[in-house]
Amino acid sequence: MQIVRDDEGRQYLLLKRSSESSRVRDPETGNERYLPNDAFEVVDGESPLVAAASGVPESVRRVLSATHGDRSLGLLVELADGGPLSIIELLDSYDLCESDLHGQITEFRTAGLVEEAQSYGERGYDATELARDGVAKLRGE
Repeated sequence: MQIVRDDEGRQYLLLKRSSESSRVRDPETGNERYLPNDAFEVVDGESPLVAAASGVPESVRRVLSATHGDRSLGLLVELADGGPLSIIELLDSYDLCESDLHGQITEFRTAGLVEEAQSYGERGYDATELARDGVAKLRGE
C-alpha cells in the first residue's frame, strides 16, 4: 500500500492501481473512490499505516497509545472525570501499587494526558484537556 496526494494536497491510501484510474481510500473518512492516475502523485517516505491512523482524532490516538489495558484506561478516565486526585487518594482508592501508579502516571505525563496538580493541599495529578477530549470521543460524546 502507498500514500498518494491529489492536486489539492489531500492524502489517500492507494488500494488498487489500473491503467487509467486507481481506487483510493480517504484515511479521515474511510470512503473509497476512483481517481484518474494523472490526478495524484505517490508520496515517498511516509508510512501508509501512519496515514491510515491520521483519520482518528489526535486525542483518541494519544489515549490509545498511552493506555495498555482496562486498568490504565480506567485510571485515565477517573482522572478525567474526577480529577485532580492526590497521590494518596489514587493509592487508597484503586488497586495499584505505588510503582505501578507512578509508572502509569509517567506514561500519561509523557503523552501529554496528565499534569501535576494539587488536591486538598496534596501533590497529585489531573487530566489535561487533550485527555478529557480523547475520553469524551471514545465515549461517543
